[in-house]
Amino acid sequence: MPAVRGNEDDHNGHGGGRRFDSLLRAASLYDLCVVMRDVNVAECYVRGARKALKVWRSYDEVAHCPDLAPKPVSAKFCADVSFIGTWMRHEARDQFLLSLRDRGLDVAVWGDRWHKSSLWHRLQPLWRGTGLAGSDYVSAIQGSKICLGLLSKGNRDLHTTRSLEIPYAGGLFCAERTSEHLSLYVENREAVFWSDVNECGEKCLELLADSGKRSRIRAAGMRRVRQNGVGNEDICRQVLGEVFK
Repeated sequence: MPAVRGNEDDHNGHGGGRRFDSLLRAASLYDLCVVMRDVNVAECYVRGARKALKVWRSYDEVAHCPDLAPKPVSAKFCADVSFIGTWMRHEARDQFLLSLRDRGLDVAVWGDRWHKSSLWHRLQPLWRGTGLAGSDYVSAIQGSKICLGLLSKGNRDLHTTRSLEIPYAGGLFCAERTSEHLSLYVENREAVFWSDVNECGEKCLELLADSGKRSRIRAAGMRRVRQNGVGNEDICRQVLGEVFK
């Protein structure tokens, strides 16, 4: 049976410390190494990998199904702008979200470790609770007028699982403008992109003032993510197809 290794983390990035050392040393022992970044492909071969495959991250067809959210969505999951994710050291996510709040935006945050931020005393009013899953996760996506997708520079992200999960579950995806995001969606038609917090704030204010535009982008994003073939089953078929070539 072929041996396959897959991991969505950036093994050679600066965010993992030494925790991937044994994984990197074992690269040559696998028939296929599956990665989520173009740069990781070449790095796998440097480590002695026999074959490396870059795939998109993916949504789960069941866990992120839009029908999981009750209708109507509970008020506790409703917000103008939301971010569902973890606080990460050196990523300045706290500063970014507070900058949006300072522009008058109603920002809601769900996720773990936010209390570790040096700005927790200012962040706490934005924080709605720990990480979400299942119907609560889908409800928070559907209950938010705009869902942010923040990348990790330490992990050299150009897209994340949120890039697929949010549109699939029925949310309006709003994230940093990258080459991979532009490959996934048509800007301002299927998703909204920005280059910095100032542009993000302007885009959010514009969208909040135009419910019709929000509805059009949300619906178009839902259609496009399904057309992209980036569900868990799609990616598994891609990996298995490569293994058994």
